[in-house]
Amino acid sequence: MKATHFLLGIATGAIAGATTVLLSTPQSGGELRSSIKSTSLDFKDKLSDVKLQIQNLKNSVSLLNKESKEVIPDAIDDLKKSIAEWKNETAPIQQQLQTEIHSIQQAIEELEKTLPKP
Repeated sequence: MKATHFLLGIATGAIAGATTVLLSTPQSGGELRSSIKSTSLDFKDKLSDVKLQIQNLKNSVSLLNKESKEVIPDAIDDLKKSIAEWKNETAPIQQQLQTEIHSIQQAIEELEKTLPKP
């Protein structure tokens, strides 16, 4: 649902509600006109506040979008560099572990050869 449709629905509902309340109250013509004028001014003020808040929201989203386009690629590059450094740092350890695993496998094979067969 788009924000304009939502706001149009709110505005329509507010106008319909205000009209119903104003027309269903027992007032004289002058009081009714005064009340309608007052209500319309209040509604205009609230509508301008909503417009201002929507504009602020649009600006915030735009700023967030711009910042994310700048920050996310940098973060990805930093993450790639960190992973590459980690791989470089752990490569000798991996080689050592593979060597130890190989020697353990050889020791197991030698033990199997020396153990009597059932």
